[in-house]
Amino acid sequence: MQGRSLAIHSREEHIKALILAGGLVLLLPYLPLGNYILYPFVILSTWFHEMGHGLTAIVVGFDFERLVLLPDGSGFAETYRPEDASSLSQALVSAGGPIGPAVIGSLLILASTRARLWRPILFGIAGLLVLSTVIWVRSVLGWVILPGIAVALVVIAMRGKPWLERFTLQFLGLQAALSMFGQWDYLLMERAVIGGQPILSDTGQMEEYLLLPHWLWAGLIIALAALMIGASLRYALSERRAPDHW
Repeated sequence: MQGRSLAIHSREEHIKALILAGGLVLLLPYLPLGNYILYPFVILSTWFHEMGHGLTAIVVGFDFERLVLLPDGSGFAETYRPEDASSLSQALVSAGGPIGPAVIGSLLILASTRARLWRPILFGIAGLLVLSTVIWVRSVLGWVILPGIAVALVVIAMRGKPWLERFTLQFLGLQAALSMFGQWDYLLMERAVIGGQPILSDTGQMEEYLLLPHWLWAGLIIALAALMIGASLRYALSERRAPDHW
C-alpha cells in the first residue's frame, strides 16, 4: 500500500461502520428521496440475484443466454438446459438466484476486514459489472446503471480514502445480504409476476423439480443465508481479530 496512509481502526469503529452501513440499507427507503438514492443498489441486488442463476447454470452445463433488468427493480435470467438435464441441476439453478446475494454479501463483509483486499475487490466487482453487461445484459436500464456503478467503484478504488473503500465493501455486502431477506415474500410464493408474466417463483421451481413444498425450500434458503451472514459478521467483529486487520 505504498503511497497511502492506512489508519488502524479499532474494533468499535469497525462495528460502528457496519451498523451505519446496515442502517442506511434499512432506512433509506423510508427517507425523503431515499428510494431514488437506493435505486441503483436495488438494481445491483437484482444483478447479484440473476447472475446467481446464470453462473449456476453455466456451472451445471446449461447455457446462460441473457440477463434483463426491469424498471421496477425486478429482472430475469434466461437460461437453456440440455434435454437430459437432471432435476437436481435445474433445482440448483433455481436456488442460485436467492442464495447468490447472501454468498456475495457474506464474502464482501469478510473482505472488509482485510485492508489489502479492499482495492482489488472494488476493481474486481467493477470489472465483473462491465463484463456481464457486455456479454449477458440485454436491457437499456442495465446498460446505463451497471457501468455507472462500475465507474463509481473504480473512482473509489483509485481516489477514495481507505475508510471509504472499506465502507463501500461493507455497504455493498450488507445491501446484497439484506436484499435476500427483503425477498422473503417472493420466496414464500409458489408463483409470481415478473415483467407482466405469471411464472413459477424460484422456490416454486424447486418444488417442481424436487417435489418437496416450496415453503420448505424457502425456509431452508432463508436459514442458510442467515447462517452465512451471521458467521461472516461474527468473524468480522470477533474480539480475537488481530489489531492490524481492523
